[in-house]
Amino acid sequence: MSDPTQLTALAAAREIALGRLTSEALVHALLERIDARNDTVRAWTYLDRKQALAEARLRDSERPRSPLHGVPVGVKDILDTHDMPTGHGSPIYQDNQPSQDAACVALLRDAGMVVMGKTVTTEFALRNPGATRNPHDPTRTPGGSSSGSAAGVADFQIPLGIGTQTSGSIIRPASFCGVVGYKPTHGRIMRNGMKILAESLDTIGCMARSVNDANAFASIMEASPIQRLADVGPSPSFAFVKSPAWPEAEAGSRSAVKEAVDRVRQAGGSVVEIELPPVFKDALEAQDVIMTYEAWRALAYERYFHLDKLSVALKQAVAAGGDHTRERYDWARNVQATCKAMFWQVFQKFGAVLTPAAAGEAPKNLAYTGSPNFNRLWTMLGVPCVTLPGLVGPAGMPVGIQCVGAAGRAHETLAHAAWLEGALQGRLQDHT
Repeated sequence: MSDPTQLTALAAAREIALGRLTSEALVHALLERIDARNDTVRAWTYLDRKQALAEARLRDSERPRSPLHGVPVGVKDILDTHDMPTGHGSPIYQDNQPSQDAACVALLRDAGMVVMGKTVTTEFALRNPGATRNPHDPTRTPGGSSSGSAAGVADFQIPLGIGTQTSGSIIRPASFCGVVGYKPTHGRIMRNGMKILAESLDTIGCMARSVNDANAFASIMEASPIQRLADVGPSPSFAFVKSPAWPEAEAGSRSAVKEAVDRVRQAGGSVVEIELPPVFKDALEAQDVIMTYEAWRALAYERYFHLDKLSVALKQAVAAGGDHTRERYDWARNVQATCKAMFWQVFQKFGAVLTPAAAGEAPKNLAYTGSPNFNRLWTMLGVPCVTLPGLVGPAGMPVGIQCVGAAGRAHETLAHAAWLEGALQGRLQDHT
Protein backbone atom coordinates (compact mmCIF):
# COMPACT_ATOMS: atom_id res chain seq x y z
CA MET A 1 0.00 0.00 0.00
CA SER A 2 1.70 3.18 -1.22
CA ASP A 3 0.10 5.77 1.07
CA PRO A 4 -2.38 4.65 3.76
CA THR A 5 -2.96 8.26 4.86
CA GLN A 6 -5.20 8.70 1.80
CA LEU A 7 -7.64 5.98 2.91
CA THR A 8 -11.04 6.80 4.30
CA ALA A 9 -11.62 5.59 7.86
CA LEU A 10 -13.81 2.64 6.87
CA ALA A 11 -11.41 1.63 4.10
CA ALA A 12 -8.49 1.73 6.53
CA ALA A 13 -10.41 -0.37 9.05
CA ARG A 14 -11.19 -2.96 6.38
CA GLU A 15 -7.54 -3.17 5.41
CA ILE A 16 -6.60 -3.64 9.06
CA ALA A 17 -9.26 -6.33 9.56
CA LEU A 18 -8.04 -8.18 6.45
CA GLY A 19 -4.44 -8.09 7.64
CA ARG A 20 -3.20 -5.99 4.70
CA LEU A 21 -2.49 -3.01 6.97
CA THR A 22 -1.76 -2.62 10.65
CA SER A 23 -2.94 0.14 12.93
CA GLU A 24 0.69 0.74 13.86
CA ALA A 25 1.70 1.20 10.22
CA LEU A 26 -1.18 3.60 9.68
CA VAL A 27 -0.30 5.66 12.76
CA HIS A 28 3.34 5.72 11.68
CA ALA A 29 2.39 7.02 8.23
CA LEU A 30 0.15 9.68 9.74
CA LEU A 31 2.92 10.80 12.10
CA GLU A 32 5.25 11.19 9.13
CA ARG A 33 2.62 13.30 7.40
CA ILE A 34 2.21 15.43 10.53
CA ASP A 35 5.97 15.92 10.83
CA ALA A 36 6.13 17.08 7.21
CA ARG A 37 3.20 19.47 7.46
CA ASN A 38 2.88 20.58 11.08
CA ASP A 39 4.84 23.82 10.69
CA THR A 40 2.41 24.85 7.96
CA VAL A 41 -0.96 23.56 9.18
CA ARG A 42 -0.53 23.48 12.99
CA ALA A 43 -3.56 21.29 13.63
CA TRP A 44 -2.35 19.77 16.91
CA THR A 45 -2.05 21.16 20.40
CA TYR A 46 -0.88 17.85 21.93
CA LEU A 47 0.65 14.81 20.27
CA ASP A 48 2.48 11.91 21.96
CA ARG A 49 4.05 9.81 19.21
CA LYS A 50 5.22 6.98 21.45
CA GLN A 51 1.84 6.68 23.13
CA ALA A 52 -0.02 6.66 19.82
CA LEU A 53 2.19 3.91 18.39
CA ALA A 54 1.93 1.87 21.60
CA GLU A 55 -1.86 2.19 21.53
CA ALA A 56 -1.91 1.08 17.88
CA ARG A 57 0.21 -2.00 18.66
CA LEU A 58 -2.28 -2.98 21.36
CA ARG A 59 -5.14 -2.68 18.87
CA ASP A 60 -3.21 -4.87 16.41
CA SER A 61 -2.93 -7.58 19.07
CA GLU A 62 -6.72 -7.79 19.51
CA ARG A 63 -9.67 -9.04 17.59
CA PRO A 64 -11.61 -6.14 16.01
CA ARG A 65 -14.03 -4.54 18.45
CA SER A 66 -15.91 -2.43 15.89
CA PRO A 67 -15.97 -1.52 12.17
CA LEU A 68 -13.48 1.28 13.00
CA HIS A 69 -11.08 -0.84 15.06
CA GLY A 70 -7.51 0.42 14.84
CA VAL A 71 -8.45 3.72 13.16
CA PRO A 72 -6.78 6.83 14.62
CA VAL A 73 -8.78 9.90 15.65
CA GLY A 74 -8.05 13.46 16.75
CA VAL A 75 -9.93 14.88 19.75
CA LYS A 76 -10.88 18.55 19.91
CA ASP A 77 -9.19 20.12 22.91
CA ILE A 78 -12.35 21.00 24.83
CA LEU A 79 -13.02 17.31 25.51
CA ASP A 80 -11.41 15.60 28.48
CA THR A 81 -8.81 12.86 28.00
CA HIS A 82 -7.46 10.99 31.02
CA ASP A 83 -3.99 10.53 29.51
CA MET A 84 -3.56 13.85 27.68
CA PRO A 85 -3.91 17.46 28.85
CA THR A 86 -7.06 19.41 28.00
CA GLY A 87 -6.40 23.10 27.51
CA HIS A 88 -9.69 24.46 26.09
CA GLY A 89 -7.61 26.79 23.92
CA SER A 90 -6.88 28.96 26.97
CA PRO A 91 -3.77 29.73 29.07
CA ILE A 92 -5.96 29.25 32.15
CA TYR A 93 -5.92 25.49 31.53
CA GLN A 94 -2.43 25.01 30.11
CA ASP A 95 -1.57 22.55 32.91
CA ASN A 96 -4.99 20.91 33.16
CA GLN A 97 -4.85 17.10 33.27
CA PRO A 98 -8.30 15.48 33.58
CA SER A 99 -8.67 12.30 35.59
CA GLN A 100 -11.07 10.70 33.11
CA ASP A 101 -12.19 10.72 29.48
CA ALA A 102 -15.18 12.53 28.09
CA ALA A 103 -17.93 9.98 27.45
CA CYS A 104 -17.56 10.09 23.66
CA VAL A 105 -13.78 9.63 23.91
CA ALA A 106 -14.17 6.62 26.21
CA LEU A 107 -16.62 5.09 23.73
CA LEU A 108 -14.07 5.50 20.92
CA ARG A 109 -11.41 3.74 22.95
CA ASP A 110 -13.87 0.97 23.83
CA ALA A 111 -14.50 0.51 20.09
CA GLY A 112 -10.78 -0.07 19.53
CA MET A 113 -9.96 3.30 18.02
CA VAL A 114 -6.64 5.04 18.62
CA VAL A 115 -6.63 8.53 20.14
CA MET A 116 -3.71 10.23 18.38
CA GLY A 117 -3.81 13.52 20.25
CA LYS A 118 -5.66 16.78 20.84
CA THR A 119 -6.57 19.09 17.98
CA VAL A 120 -6.53 22.88 18.19
CA THR A 121 -9.68 24.72 19.26
CA THR A 122 -10.40 28.40 19.48
CA GLU A 123 -10.51 29.78 23.03
CA PHE A 124 -13.35 27.93 24.81
CA ALA A 125 -14.70 27.06 21.33
CA LEU A 126 -15.69 30.64 20.71
CA ARG A 127 -14.22 33.18 18.28
CA ASN A 128 -10.62 33.92 19.26
CA PRO A 129 -8.52 32.00 16.65
CA GLY A 130 -6.04 29.25 17.47
CA ALA A 131 -2.77 28.53 15.68
CA THR A 132 -4.21 26.34 12.90
CA ARG A 133 -3.96 27.37 9.23
CA ASN A 134 -6.03 26.32 6.23
CA PRO A 135 -4.14 23.43 4.54
CA HIS A 136 -5.19 24.63 1.06
CA ASP A 137 -3.79 28.13 1.66
CA PRO A 138 -1.98 28.85 4.95
CA THR A 139 -2.77 32.56 4.65
CA ARG A 140 -6.47 31.76 5.06
CA THR A 141 -8.43 30.74 8.15
CA PRO A 142 -9.46 27.11 8.60
CA GLY A 143 -12.58 28.38 10.36
CA GLY A 144 -13.46 27.96 13.98
CA SER A 145 -13.81 26.55 16.49
CA SER A 146 -13.08 22.98 15.37
CA SER A 147 -10.16 24.25 13.30
CA GLY A 148 -7.60 21.59 14.18
CA SER A 149 -9.91 18.66 13.46
CA ALA A 150 -11.07 20.11 10.12
CA ALA A 151 -7.56 20.99 8.94
CA GLY A 152 -6.08 17.69 10.16
CA VAL A 153 -8.64 15.62 8.24
CA ALA A 154 -8.33 17.81 5.14
CA ASP A 155 -4.53 17.53 5.17
CA PHE A 156 -4.53 13.71 5.54
CA GLN A 157 -2.98 13.93 9.00
CA ILE A 158 -5.90 12.03 10.54
CA PRO A 159 -8.88 10.23 8.98
CA LEU A 160 -11.38 11.40 11.63
CA GLY A 161 -11.63 14.26 14.09
CA ILE A 162 -14.12 15.21 16.79
CA GLY A 163 -15.67 18.66 16.44
CA THR A 164 -18.25 20.62 18.41
CA GLN A 165 -20.70 23.32 17.34
CA THR A 166 -22.39 26.16 19.22
CA SER A 167 -22.90 28.44 16.22
CA GLY A 168 -21.08 27.09 13.16
CA SER A 169 -17.99 25.38 14.50
CA ILE A 170 -18.28 22.09 12.56
CA ILE A 171 -20.11 23.01 9.38
CA ARG A 172 -18.13 26.19 8.56
CA PRO A 173 -14.57 24.85 9.02
CA ALA A 174 -15.56 21.71 7.11
CA SER A 175 -16.65 23.97 4.25
CA PHE A 176 -13.48 26.07 4.38
CA CYS A 177 -11.19 23.02 4.51
CA GLY A 178 -13.10 20.82 2.06
CA VAL A 179 -14.15 17.87 4.25
CA VAL A 180 -17.39 16.30 5.43
CA GLY A 181 -18.62 17.90 8.65
CA TYR A 182 -21.48 16.35 10.61
CA LYS A 183 -23.41 18.04 13.42
CA PRO A 184 -25.97 15.57 14.79
CA THR A 185 -29.26 16.43 16.46
CA HIS A 186 -28.62 18.40 19.65
CA GLY A 187 -27.93 16.01 22.54
CA ARG A 188 -27.58 12.90 20.38
CA ILE A 189 -23.95 12.49 21.50
CA MET A 190 -23.57 12.83 25.27
CA ARG A 191 -21.51 15.84 26.41
CA ASN A 192 -20.14 14.46 29.71
CA GLY A 193 -16.54 15.65 29.92
CA MET A 194 -16.96 18.54 27.47
CA LYS A 195 -16.30 22.15 28.41
CA ILE A 196 -19.82 23.57 28.08
CA LEU A 197 -20.24 27.03 26.58
CA ALA A 198 -23.98 27.20 25.84
CA GLU A 199 -26.03 24.34 27.25
CA SER A 200 -28.95 24.81 24.86
CA LEU A 201 -26.75 24.82 21.74
CA ASP A 202 -23.48 22.90 22.22
CA THR A 203 -23.38 19.77 20.05
CA ILE A 204 -20.65 17.15 19.56
CA GLY A 205 -20.05 15.96 16.00
CA CYS A 206 -17.22 15.11 13.66
CA MET A 207 -15.01 15.77 10.65
CA ALA A 208 -14.52 12.98 8.11
CA ARG A 209 -13.68 12.31 4.46
CA SER A 210 -16.99 10.71 3.54
CA VAL A 211 -20.56 10.64 4.79
CA ASN A 212 -20.27 6.92 5.47
CA ASP A 213 -17.22 7.56 7.66
CA ALA A 214 -19.13 10.28 9.55
CA ASN A 215 -22.09 7.95 10.06
CA ALA A 216 -19.89 5.18 11.50
CA PHE A 217 -17.85 7.54 13.66
CA ALA A 218 -20.86 9.34 15.13
CA SER A 219 -22.64 6.04 15.77
CA ILE A 220 -19.74 4.89 17.93
CA MET A 221 -19.78 8.17 19.89
CA GLU A 222 -23.53 7.66 20.39
CA ALA A 223 -23.01 4.06 21.55
CA SER A 224 -25.42 3.02 18.77
CA PRO A 225 -25.10 0.17 16.26
CA ILE A 226 -23.60 1.29 12.96
CA GLN A 227 -26.45 1.06 10.47
CA ARG A 228 -25.99 1.06 6.74
CA LEU A 229 -27.39 4.28 5.28
CA ALA A 230 -30.78 3.82 3.69
CA ASP A 231 -31.36 4.14 -0.04
CA VAL A 232 -33.32 7.37 -0.56
CA GLY A 233 -34.34 6.23 -4.04
CA PRO A 234 -33.47 7.66 -7.45
CA SER A 235 -35.44 10.90 -6.98
CA PRO A 236 -34.97 12.36 -3.49
CA SER A 237 -36.66 15.69 -2.82
CA PHE A 238 -34.78 18.68 -1.42
CA ALA A 239 -35.99 22.11 -0.33
CA PHE A 240 -33.63 25.00 -1.04
CA VAL A 241 -33.66 27.53 1.80
CA LYS A 242 -31.64 30.73 1.56
CA SER A 243 -31.99 31.33 5.33
CA PRO A 244 -32.00 34.79 6.97
CA ALA A 245 -28.26 35.15 6.24
CA TRP A 246 -28.61 35.03 2.43
CA PRO A 247 -27.67 38.73 1.89
CA GLU A 248 -24.20 37.82 3.21
CA ALA A 249 -23.67 35.08 0.62
CA GLU A 250 -20.60 35.76 -1.50
CA ALA A 251 -20.15 34.85 -5.16
CA GLY A 252 -18.51 31.55 -4.19
CA SER A 253 -21.48 30.32 -2.18
CA ARG A 254 -24.09 31.61 -4.61
CA SER A 255 -22.44 29.84 -7.55
CA ALA A 256 -21.86 26.68 -5.46
CA VAL A 257 -25.54 26.53 -4.52
CA LYS A 258 -26.56 26.94 -8.14
CA GLU A 259 -24.15 24.23 -9.24
CA ALA A 260 -25.32 21.89 -6.46
CA VAL A 261 -28.97 22.37 -7.47
CA ASP A 262 -28.07 21.67 -11.10
CA ARG A 263 -26.21 18.49 -10.17
CA VAL A 264 -29.05 17.24 -7.98
CA ARG A 265 -31.50 17.65 -10.84
CA GLN A 266 -29.11 16.05 -13.33
CA ALA A 267 -28.82 13.06 -10.98
CA GLY A 268 -32.61 12.67 -10.83
CA GLY A 269 -33.45 14.54 -7.63
CA SER A 270 -35.78 17.48 -7.22
CA VAL A 271 -35.13 20.88 -5.63
CA VAL A 272 -37.83 23.42 -4.75
CA GLU A 273 -37.01 26.80 -3.25
CA ILE A 274 -39.12 27.64 -0.21
CA GLU A 275 -39.34 30.52 2.25
CA LEU A 276 -39.42 30.00 5.99
CA PRO A 277 -42.29 31.51 8.04
CA PRO A 278 -41.94 35.14 9.28
CA VAL A 279 -40.92 34.12 12.82
CA PHE A 280 -37.59 32.93 11.40
CA LYS A 281 -36.57 36.55 10.79
CA ASP A 282 -35.82 36.72 14.54
CA ALA A 283 -33.85 33.47 14.58
CA LEU A 284 -30.31 34.84 14.26
CA GLU A 285 -30.91 37.40 16.97
CA ALA A 286 -32.48 34.78 19.23
CA GLN A 287 -29.57 32.38 18.74
CA ASP A 288 -27.10 35.11 19.69
CA VAL A 289 -29.06 35.98 22.82
CA ILE A 290 -29.20 32.32 23.90
CA MET A 291 -25.50 31.77 23.22
CA THR A 292 -24.18 34.90 24.92
CA TYR A 293 -26.56 34.64 27.89
CA GLU A 294 -25.50 31.06 28.58
CA ALA A 295 -21.80 31.57 27.75
CA TRP A 296 -21.46 34.56 30.09
CA ARG A 297 -22.73 32.36 32.92
CA ALA A 298 -20.86 29.20 31.89
CA LEU A 299 -17.57 31.11 32.02
CA ALA A 300 -18.30 32.67 35.43
CA TYR A 301 -15.26 31.03 37.08
CA GLU A 302 -12.90 32.11 34.32
CA ARG A 303 -14.26 35.68 34.34
CA TYR A 304 -14.11 36.04 38.11
CA PHE A 305 -10.76 34.39 38.87
CA HIS A 306 -8.80 34.70 35.59
CA LEU A 307 -10.13 37.73 33.78
CA ASP A 308 -6.61 38.84 32.83
CA LYS A 309 -6.07 35.56 30.94
CA LEU A 310 -9.14 35.90 28.76
CA SER A 311 -8.65 37.37 25.31
CA VAL A 312 -10.22 40.68 24.38
CA ALA A 313 -12.12 38.89 21.61
CA LEU A 314 -13.69 36.42 24.04
CA LYS A 315 -14.62 39.09 26.56
CA GLN A 316 -16.27 41.11 23.81
CA ALA A 317 -18.08 38.04 22.46
CA VAL A 318 -19.80 37.19 25.75
CA ALA A 319 -20.18 40.70 27.18
CA ALA A 320 -23.74 41.10 25.90
CA GLY A 321 -24.72 37.98 27.83
CA GLY A 322 -24.21 39.84 31.10
CA ASP A 323 -26.61 42.56 29.99
CA HIS A 324 -29.42 40.33 28.76
CA THR A 325 -32.31 40.07 31.20
CA ARG A 326 -34.01 36.79 31.97
CA GLU A 327 -37.03 38.10 30.07
CA ARG A 328 -34.87 38.67 26.99
CA TYR A 329 -33.48 35.15 27.28
CA ASP A 330 -36.98 33.71 27.66
CA TRP A 331 -38.05 35.60 24.52
CA ALA A 332 -35.17 33.99 22.62
CA ARG A 333 -36.02 30.52 23.91
CA ASN A 334 -39.64 31.05 22.84
CA VAL A 335 -38.48 32.01 19.33
CA GLN A 336 -36.36 28.85 19.35
CA ALA A 337 -39.31 26.65 20.37
CA THR A 338 -41.63 28.22 17.78
CA CYS A 339 -39.11 27.84 14.98
CA LYS A 340 -38.49 24.22 15.93
CA ALA A 341 -42.20 23.42 15.71
CA MET A 342 -42.62 25.18 12.38
CA PHE A 343 -39.48 23.73 10.81
CA TRP A 344 -40.77 20.20 11.32
CA GLN A 345 -43.51 20.93 8.77
CA VAL A 346 -40.91 21.26 5.98
CA PHE A 347 -40.30 17.52 6.17
CA GLN A 348 -43.88 16.67 5.37
CA LYS A 349 -42.96 17.40 1.74
CA PHE A 350 -39.16 17.19 1.53
CA GLY A 351 -36.48 14.75 2.59
CA ALA A 352 -33.81 17.34 3.38
CA VAL A 353 -32.93 21.01 3.03
CA LEU A 354 -30.12 22.43 0.89
CA THR A 355 -28.54 25.69 2.05
CA PRO A 356 -25.08 27.33 2.04
CA ALA A 357 -22.55 26.00 4.54
CA ALA A 358 -20.71 29.32 4.81
CA ALA A 359 -20.71 32.81 3.34
CA GLY A 360 -18.11 31.77 0.78
CA GLU A 361 -14.47 30.70 0.62
CA ALA A 362 -12.25 30.86 3.71
CA PRO A 363 -11.36 34.50 4.43
CA LYS A 364 -7.78 35.54 3.79
CA ASN A 365 -7.50 36.69 7.38
CA LEU A 366 -6.04 34.54 10.15
CA ALA A 367 -7.50 36.79 12.84
CA TYR A 368 -11.06 36.08 11.66
CA THR A 369 -12.60 32.60 11.59
CA GLY A 370 -15.45 33.60 9.26
CA SER A 371 -19.12 34.37 9.80
CA PRO A 372 -21.22 31.63 11.44
CA ASN A 373 -24.47 33.19 10.23
CA PHE A 374 -25.25 30.44 7.72
CA ASN A 375 -25.09 27.90 10.57
CA ARG A 376 -26.62 29.65 13.57
CA LEU A 377 -30.26 29.06 12.60
CA TRP A 378 -29.80 25.30 12.21
CA THR A 379 -27.79 25.05 15.44
CA MET A 380 -30.57 26.88 17.30
CA LEU A 381 -33.09 24.43 15.86
CA GLY A 382 -30.96 21.53 17.11
CA VAL A 383 -31.31 19.72 13.79
CA PRO A 384 -28.74 17.45 12.07
CA CYS A 385 -26.53 19.16 9.46
CA VAL A 386 -23.88 17.84 7.07
CA THR A 387 -21.29 19.76 5.04
CA LEU A 388 -20.69 18.23 1.61
CA PRO A 389 -17.40 19.16 -0.12
CA GLY A 390 -16.59 18.97 -3.81
CA LEU A 391 -17.18 22.50 -5.09
CA VAL A 392 -14.78 25.46 -5.29
CA GLY A 393 -15.04 29.23 -5.32
CA PRO A 394 -13.46 31.90 -7.53
CA ALA A 395 -10.07 31.59 -5.81
CA GLY A 396 -10.05 27.79 -6.12
CA MET A 397 -10.75 27.27 -2.41
CA PRO A 398 -13.32 24.74 -1.14
CA VAL A 399 -16.94 25.81 -0.78
CA GLY A 400 -19.28 23.36 0.94
CA ILE A 401 -23.00 22.73 0.63
CA GLN A 402 -25.05 22.17 3.77
CA CYS A 403 -27.62 19.38 3.99
CA VAL A 404 -30.08 19.87 6.86
CA GLY A 405 -32.60 17.40 8.24
CA ALA A 406 -35.28 17.12 10.89
CA ALA A 407 -34.55 16.72 14.59
CA GLY A 408 -34.65 13.04 15.48
CA ARG A 409 -34.04 12.01 11.88
CA ALA A 410 -30.26 11.99 11.81
CA HIS A 411 -30.07 8.71 9.90
CA GLU A 412 -32.39 9.98 7.18
CA THR A 413 -30.39 13.21 6.98
CA LEU A 414 -27.14 11.29 6.52
CA ALA A 415 -28.78 9.14 3.84
CA HIS A 416 -29.79 12.23 1.88
CA ALA A 417 -26.32 13.69 2.43
CA ALA A 418 -24.75 10.52 1.06
CA TRP A 419 -26.92 10.74 -2.05
CA LEU A 420 -25.98 14.40 -2.42
CA GLU A 421 -22.32 13.51 -1.96
CA GLY A 422 -22.61 11.17 -4.91
CA ALA A 423 -24.42 13.78 -7.01
CA LEU A 424 -21.74 16.40 -6.33
CA GLN A 425 -19.04 13.91 -7.30
CA GLY A 426 -20.88 12.87 -10.47
CA ARG A 427 -21.79 9.41 -9.26
CA LEU A 428 -24.55 7.71 -7.31
CA GLN A 429 -23.66 6.84 -3.74
CA ASP A 430 -23.54 3.07 -3.15
CA HIS A 431 -23.43 3.30 0.70
CA THR A 432 -20.66 0.70 1.01
